[in-house]
Amino acid sequence: MNDAATTRRTVGVVFWASLSVSALFVVWGVAAPDHQTASMNAALGWITTRFGWTYLLLPLLLLVLLVGLACSRYGRIRLGSDEDRPEFATHTWIAMILCAVMGIGLVSYGVAEPISHFATPPHGLAEAGTPQAAVLALQYSFYDWGLHAWAIFAVFGLALGYSIHRKERPGLVSALFRPLLGRHADGPAGKAIDILTVFATLFGTTTSLGLGALQIDNGLNRLLGTPSGTTTQVVIVVVVTVLFSLSAASGVKRGIRYISEINLSVASLLFVFVLFLGPTAFLVSLFLESIGQYGNEFLLMSLRGPAFGDIAWLQDWTYFMMAWWVSWGAFVGVFLARISRGRTIRQFILIVLGLPSLAFFTWFSVFGGSAIDLDMNHGTDIAGATATEINSAFFVTLAEFPLPTVTAALVVILAALFFISGADANTYVLGMLTTHGSIRPRTSILLLWGAMTGALAIILLLSGGLDALQQTVTVSSAPFLVIIVGVVVCFLRDLRSEGAVEPDVAPRHLEHVTPEGRKRM
Repeated sequence: MNDAATTRRTVGVVFWASLSVSALFVVWGVAAPDHQTASMNAALGWITTRFGWTYLLLPLLLLVLLVGLACSRYGRIRLGSDEDRPEFATHTWIAMILCAVMGIGLVSYGVAEPISHFATPPHGLAEAGTPQAAVLALQYSFYDWGLHAWAIFAVFGLALGYSIHRKERPGLVSALFRPLLGRHADGPAGKAIDILTVFATLFGTTTSLGLGALQIDNGLNRLLGTPSGTTTQVVIVVVVTVLFSLSAASGVKRGIRYISEINLSVASLLFVFVLFLGPTAFLVSLFLESIGQYGNEFLLMSLRGPAFGDIAWLQDWTYFMMAWWVSWGAFVGVFLARISRGRTIRQFILIVLGLPSLAFFTWFSVFGGSAIDLDMNHGTDIAGATATEINSAFFVTLAEFPLPTVTAALVVILAALFFISGADANTYVLGMLTTHGSIRPRTSILLLWGAMTGALAIILLLSGGLDALQQTVTVSSAPFLVIIVGVVVCFLRDLRSEGAVEPDVAPRHLEHVTPEGRKRM
């Protein structure tokens, strides 16, 4: 019988300790927001000044490791038994990866980041507003949202998928450390790892929920003239919390799956609309040139640090983004592992690294590129509007296209669906992490974490604490740099225990989805 399947679905030390630490942070933010902000600022400065280089070096090393594994004999190993086959159809699996992981970022930063880099080129490598700045803007957007981010997620997802499905361990980060810590992985040391994981997951995704609420608030104000502000944002959080809690309670195979597929359809419709009604030839050319420069300067860009005084820019963008992905690593890893049973290591690495990165590259190129074209060639000031209010970037850009009301409504729907699917996945993962790694947490636990996530977002919106929360997520990611190294060491030890790896010689007709998918791959 599977270890993870038989694990008790009850709460324990990890649940109560995580809940207590989260509550204390909220109380601190409400009672002394200025002190909290100052403390987080000081910690952020100390970490990035002394250890910022680790946020550059580690993702690059993880990429090298993953490519090496995909090309090695270990690439044939399945995340599960040798007879297991994928649980979800490939298109559904990809939709869930894209939408439940970083979807809200497509709306929050799809225009905002490229246009910001266009107005203030990274590291002063180009003159603002020039064609060189346009290419550079997309190049660094690709860097922040592409292979480096997904390398972090893939390492956690791969290690957890192997541990859960092949080694039949609980779905906990601490369980990954059994090859290194032995029985201590189930003791206080393991509990500490899991509590930190829950803390980072809760606060990391709550910040994303705050961004989602701000996007929806801005869109509703433009569409319906609703008052924009904290009250509206609180109402949005309450409504969406009810929806994603119900979705999470319905299970991965229903709620998260169906919302992700709807998400992908709406995003594709909006993408095609802007691509073909916008400056198509310009966007394609900009995409190709930016991809070329991204590949040509990949190593230099990956290791460009603050040697020449760029620390402030790096803290605002590169360090923040990489720390953000590190803090999200366990959350995304648990979710990727849950939906990837039956995939081979090679397939997992190639798909998880390649397709989401390509999707983000094209999305940033079309929407960010359209904003750049408007500012550079048509006299608009989207960069100025973005600098004033970052949540307006997407809407200001679409206002220059036909049917602005319709497209703005689609963006609000998309933001809401991304909001729901991301929070849905977050709730499931929190439930899993706090019920001893159960892959089917009790509905009451899922609803509790949904309520906690929504309540935390509301409290932080009311107290103006989102900035402090973002800083906290960055600070809380620092211990995860050590944890990632430990995860890699333990995973490689596990792989060495495989011995000789036989080729996957299952007949082609067996490559089907089990049993819910019912579609041939």
